[in-house]
Amino acid sequence: MSHTQPPVASPLSRRRWLAWSGGMALGGVGLLAVPEVRLFAQQVQDFIAGPPVPDVAPQRLSKHVWMVYAKDGFPTAENQGFMANVVFVVTSAGVVVLDSGCSLQVGEMAIRMIRTVTQQPVVAIFNSHYHGDHWLGNHAFVNAYGAGLPIYALPHTIEQIAGAEGSMWRSMMERWTNQATLGTKVVVPNRPTAHGQDFRFGDVTLRIHHYGRAHTPSDLCVEVVEDRLTYVADIAMDNRIANMDDGSYRGTFKYYDALRAAAGDQLWVPGHGRASQTLLKDYGTFMAGIYEPCLKAVEAGEGIETAKAAVLKDPRVAPHAKTMAGFDSNIGKYVSLAYLEAEKEAF
Repeated sequence: MSHTQPPVASPLSRRRWLAWSGGMALGGVGLLAVPEVRLFAQQVQDFIAGPPVPDVAPQRLSKHVWMVYAKDGFPTAENQGFMANVVFVVTSAGVVVLDSGCSLQVGEMAIRMIRTVTQQPVVAIFNSHYHGDHWLGNHAFVNAYGAGLPIYALPHTIEQIAGAEGSMWRSMMERWTNQATLGTKVVVPNRPTAHGQDFRFGDVTLRIHHYGRAHTPSDLCVEVVEDRLTYVADIAMDNRIANMDDGSYRGTFKYYDALRAAAGDQLWVPGHGRASQTLLKDYGTFMAGIYEPCLKAVEAGEGIETAKAAVLKDPRVAPHAKTMAGFDSNIGKYVSLAYLEAEKEAF
């Protein structure tokens, strides 16, 4: 074997690949600048893959719905990026997946877990929004069930995944997990859906809900009508502070009101954390404990530091400080976002 060949061990690590490719320099000119070498390098990278994700047994939530539960709220090298629940609906016409996970490897694990419940094929996927921990697993499902597998999302979500957002999330997930998600490709949803649309899969009806900006501008919720269960993805979370960079506090409150009015009492299933019938109430109370003190501070002409102090003392927020995942590292930013939104509302 020539010393210029890449290592053969499988799977290859990004570090070993970079060490090999970095050594391919001659006379100060990188061989990777040569088109033929770049093509070969890309072909080699297609074979690089992170390690398998350990199996997590699915939990049954209702007659038709199961969840592969992600116990961690944020991606690390240790959890290999498995930070978001994968929910699936077993119907008489096949399996429908509600969010496919954060990587090829998580998607492959989810497929193994689905097959412990049923041998029926996956017939559709719904991607709730464009944050990559909820759709990068699409790659595994099209590998298993074909490129024509229907993958539904709201049009804005499709646009974001097809654009810079898709490749950005792929790269960030690799970095956050120390390359454990290597080999994952961006697979864009191929079917647009819309608010109010009903899908019939054998004995199960799925109803699409969207009521404006909440966690993102295009958060899709899926109601499993016969089970009185709704997958709400990231518009509400259990014991995890949500990313609100693309979202709206006021929009979230309006979304909750509209969803409850349309669907009634439900088992609400989040993308992060455990399902409960009080999820929207509980998380909405926490979010109000952030937003309302900020609005009061703005109306009183007080600065953001005063607002933050009021938030941390608020009885709707303070009990979560020691128990909620990501609280310490994120509360400052989310107070800032709430304050900025309050300023727009007040003026």
